[in-house]
Amino acid sequence: MRRVAVLARLDNPSNVVEAQEVETAARTLGVDVTTSNIRRAEDIAPAIEALKGRAHALHVVADPVQFANSVRINTLALAARLPTMYGSREGVDAGGLMSFGANYTSQWRRAAELTDKILRGTKAGDIPVEQPTKFDLIVNMITAKALGLDIPATLLARADAVIE
Repeated sequence: MRRVAVLARLDNPSNVVEAQEVETAARTLGVDVTTSNIRRAEDIAPAIEALKGRAHALHVVADPVQFANSVRINTLALAARLPTMYGSREGVDAGGLMSFGANYTSQWRRAAELTDKILRGTKAGDIPVEQPTKFDLIVNMITAKALGLDIPATLLARADAVIE
């Protein structure tokens, strides 16, 4: 794989940061990156169509536009023979190839624990900022088979969930 595309809404500052991080990581691996800006659902089909033959895989940045259109993104990407990577499981449940990211359930549980502390009198300013500590790798074998991809057994063994 030598060319990766990033699908992101670039008027969202956090999307810009993620797209830049993907580009930085790709550069260290000698992989070229193309970023496609999607501001609304109508931008998705032309963006993916434009990537045909220009990318070997697609990284989809988390955003409300992406969440609302995950099935459409994955359907179009599959037709374009582009494996998709997400930062959360929802994109894989909607037909994406794989995701690696923070476990939201664990984060929500921790948020509830911290809320309980605050309600019991701890000052919010006295609680340190925390980073996620649990991350999940999810692989969709249905999509892998549809794309004709062989997923290494070592990767599957490390996955937190495999959709079959």
